[in-house]
Amino acid sequence: MADDTSKNYQIQIDRYAQKIHQSSSIDETKHLLESALKEIHPPHSHNEVHLSREQVRHSEQDLANLREELERVRLLIHADPMTGALNRRGLSAAFSRESARADRHGATLCMAMIDLDGFKGVNDVYGHQAGDNVLLHLVNLARETFRPSDVIARYGGEEFVILLPSTGLDSGAATIRRLQHNLEKSPYLHHGQPIPITFSAGVALRRQNEPEVDLIERSDEAMYRAKNALKNCVMTSPL
Repeated sequence: MADDTSKNYQIQIDRYAQKIHQSSSIDETKHLLESALKEIHPPHSHNEVHLSREQVRHSEQDLANLREELERVRLLIHADPMTGALNRRGLSAAFSRESARADRHGATLCMAMIDLDGFKGVNDVYGHQAGDNVLLHLVNLARETFRPSDVIARYGGEEFVILLPSTGLDSGAATIRRLQHNLEKSPYLHHGQPIPITFSAGVALRRQNEPEVDLIERSDEAMYRAKNALKNCVMTSPL
């Protein structure tokens, strides 16, 4: 009976492993992993008496590996793999969370859209790897500049969206200007030489019950005004 329990457990593991290997999307992989963790249970209780310690150890390790893989897939679904910032899906999840909190407590929520100025020139002159490193440098610098509660997401190639909870319009613009200043002070060093890079930004304060798509549109419009005006500056969207 104990051998049958162990055999059935391993069959379940192998069956899900094959399905996961053949899955065609991250969403499908996530669903399979979640199902596996719900359905597969290692032999416990009185059955452990009949199983070797090695078998029990392997069964527990199989489940631990499934949990690690599920966490990795969850991160892939919500994060940009190159910079580690949130992707659009992650941004939407963060916006839903923060807008609900703002509505519940009557708090403010600011959004900033930033776009690197002349980024194509960085790729052309220094190469795409250097361009990727510049984006990663910006994300790391943003994390050092912003509060832990603030959110940064990669929205496009060199476009990023920042969510600033409990922040007014003027404070939000000041926060983004601080990031501009820090980027000017600490540019990315390519083989020891700085790559000077700036960004244009648009900041908008969320209106009552305003959906994500509308707030992004207003932030984007303000960002393009900044880019068409002087570049390396911050424009705000009127309420």
